Amino acid sequence: MSSTRVLVADANSTDGTREIVLSFRDRLKVSVIRGGVPSVGRNLGAAQADSDYVLFLDADIELAHPSLVRRAVESAQRKQLDCVTTNILCRDGNWIDKLLYAGNDLFQYLSSLHHPFATGMFMLFDLNKFRELGGFHEQVLFGEDYLLTQQVERKRFAIVGGGVYTTNRRFQKMGHLRVGWLFLKTAVNFRNEDYFLRDHKYWQT
Repeated sequence: MSSTRVLVADANSTDGTREIVLSFRDRLKVSVIRGGVPSVGRNLGAAQADSDYVLFLDADIELAHPSLVRRAVESAQRKQLDCVTTNILCRDGNWIDKLLYAGNDLFQYLSSLHHPFATGMFMLFDLNKFRELGGFHEQVLFGEDYLLTQQVERKRFAIVGGGVYTTNRRFQKMGHLRVGWLFLKTAVNFRNEDYFLRDHKYWQT
């Protein structure tokens, strides 16, 4: 819809991101804003939002079905949810890539029974609740999405069916074992904020 507002946080990219984004101005209400590490860019976008909900997406995300956003919003409205996410799929990766993302999805479902978590790949938030929680912790360099959603009450969290496609670029850059080990340590340290404040070299890779 031409009235849909899209804010793209650009961290000084040199690949034509700004020009590509602005080429959609005839179809969407798009703006390019200052970015940085994910937590900074997302907070800057949310600060400009004036809707009831704000949807955070990573740059390499593709919706698996065009009804996904609508269903997420309807679920949030119907059940009075603070946060809604979905499954993460890897369409073009090898079987190891797909297995690791399937493991992530399984862990996400299991976590919703105790301390839910969502990844920034697809995270629909009630804007008032997002601001009440203080947004993303900007000193956190890894797992800022995990840290934020751990504060959401279990009954205010849901996972909608379907999913979003992502790439396997992180596995290619860091290796499967390193990524898997990093996410495992993150799960174990979910109550340890000092862990999230350390530099795990995630974005330097």
